[in-house]
Amino acid sequence: MNIATDLQLPSLPEVTLRALEACHDDANYRTISDIVSSDTALVARILALANSALYGPATHIRSVDQALLRLGTRRFHTLVLTAALRQLLFELGADEWQQLRDFWRHSLTTALTARALATLTSYPDPDEAFLLGMIHNIGELIAIKTPTAEAKQHYFTHQADIAADLATAWGLGPMAADAMRYQQALPSELRDAGHLVKIISLSTRLALSDASGVSAASTILGLNEELTREISRRIGHEVSGVAASLGIPTDASYNGDSATLKLKQTILREAIASQALSMADLSAEPDDVLAETVNSLTLVTGCPALCFGHSEELLVLLSGTIGELPELAISAKPGGSVLTEAFHLGEPVSLEGRTPTVLDRQLMSLLHAPSLLAIPVNAGKECPGIFALGTDESHQATTLELARLFTRQVGQTLESRLSLTGPTLEETLRDQIHRDQLRKQVHEVSNPLTIIRQYIHQLRNRLADSDVQQELDIIREELDRAGDLLVQMSQSGSLQDSAEPVSLNGEIESLDRILGDTLFSLEERQLELRLARNSTQIAGHASAVRQVVINLVRNAVEALPESGGKVTIGTSAPVWQNQRTWVELEISDTGPGIPEAVGKQLFSPVKTTKGEGHSGLGLSIVKQLVDDMEGIIACRTGADGTTFRILFPAASDNKNEED
Repeated sequence: MNIATDLQLPSLPEVTLRALEACHDDANYRTISDIVSSDTALVARILALANSALYGPATHIRSVDQALLRLGTRRFHTLVLTAALRQLLFELGADEWQQLRDFWRHSLTTALTARALATLTSYPDPDEAFLLGMIHNIGELIAIKTPTAEAKQHYFTHQADIAADLATAWGLGPMAADAMRYQQALPSELRDAGHLVKIISLSTRLALSDASGVSAASTILGLNEELTREISRRIGHEVSGVAASLGIPTDASYNGDSATLKLKQTILREAIASQALSMADLSAEPDDVLAETVNSLTLVTGCPALCFGHSEELLVLLSGTIGELPELAISAKPGGSVLTEAFHLGEPVSLEGRTPTVLDRQLMSLLHAPSLLAIPVNAGKECPGIFALGTDESHQATTLELARLFTRQVGQTLESRLSLTGPTLEETLRDQIHRDQLRKQVHEVSNPLTIIRQYIHQLRNRLADSDVQQELDIIREELDRAGDLLVQMSQSGSLQDSAEPVSLNGEIESLDRILGDTLFSLEERQLELRLARNSTQIAGHASAVRQVVINLVRNAVEALPESGGKVTIGTSAPVWQNQRTWVELEISDTGPGIPEAVGKQLFSPVKTTKGEGHSGLGLSIVKQLVDDMEGIIACRTGADGTTFRILFPAASDNKNEED
């Protein structure tokens, strides 16, 4: 009996509801991943899509985190919504609801146990073990939604082979398929089996909470009885916590009808918002789209509304459903009102429980309403406008939910429009003129660089001091690099470099003397290197790596107080994360930390506050360079200083994946 790789399987409605709520709240990947990971049907759907031909011959996904990063939250939202709609088509009886709840508890217990055993026994990828624990008995889930008794029995009997076939079809690899295929083998047959096979087989036994599972732990993985029982106890407690957070009863009888009804209402609200939005003309300019959708918003919520567009530093009243509109333009800077605060935070703000400002009172007067709700329209990183709704406190929650659904769809529409907007002829010509001017300027700058380089070469030959000669060689190398960067910029507008592996430690060591003689020439400033002993060969570009280090170290020095401080450059290798091998770079300072206002726009181009000689582009350039090298950058900051952590792909990573 053939099984489709893109399965349509039932989920517990509580899980689907929570996943939809997380999408509506623009939750982070970790929150969404935790919800998805608890449900076998959602795991199967996301694995099938992430490893489908839609993404070409890319590296196969072997964890939920990787799958979410590949899909993105918007596509995942569509996936969950589709799954929710299909969920409504499953007509489950009382016994089947009970079976679905018991299946959910068993699969989650197996997955959490597999991850714990993988960590305990030093298996290199605990997330892979968790994933296989979630799908090991997927044949049972297929059986629950199968109407005929004969077909049900087939899925129950062959669930190990079904899971193995799906693991192969989803590109999880032969070891994963074997872990599925031999999960029910006798403990005595698993003594010298593969590590992953042992973990999954023992996890399925321990999830049943019987004596044979505890006994098998010693045979399969050499674990004593006391440790095994403690693992099972902790996993049981963790499963109960997950169930409680989702509102799923685990001890009493279970029926999903009430949660399904709530799921229907949620989907209906989203459908209403979509239908209302479709009544507006979405082909116009962004301000015109916003102005027109205010009527649809009032239709959805039943509340009078005003629409403000964002123009430079102002919020300008564009339209409303209150009759004749006054001319009104206010500063977009936060001034205490719900309107400016919502625009500044990028989140809905209600007047409930707040003392109204003068602007709040003006808006309530215009809307003829006793209270106020402001909801921004977020289109990616931009906020092109904001809605103000006149409300009362009796239906605040329902109004907020409908308004958020509607404005989220408006924001997505505007974001798509803005991303598809190409340059005009005038912009193209202007860009060409700027490029020609850049070439001329580069040519003029290159001349003195060449002269300086020649003088350095002559000076070096006259000096006998080897240390001075080495310093002059470094200066000449940096001049060569600057010249190459200028030429590349003038030719293509972007920086390119050799694809040969680069030693991160080597680049840092070559910069050490330059940094020490320039940025750390004052005694109160200290530079410390903590370089890994292992190979730090990365799949990056030498000039890009140097640019990243120089920018971050310069920022770190400028963050130090006048009394001085320390900057530390550290490397670590190898680092394993998300099934890849990385080399880590950390640059830390002992400054006062990054202000919250700056932190919110950390990697975006901003107007500098450092004065003349600074462009405000440093961190945005660093982020772009790291992204271009397929790296990961993160920052942590506090009163005791700031640390930037970068993971560069190791030069051997592709080879390791093939092995």
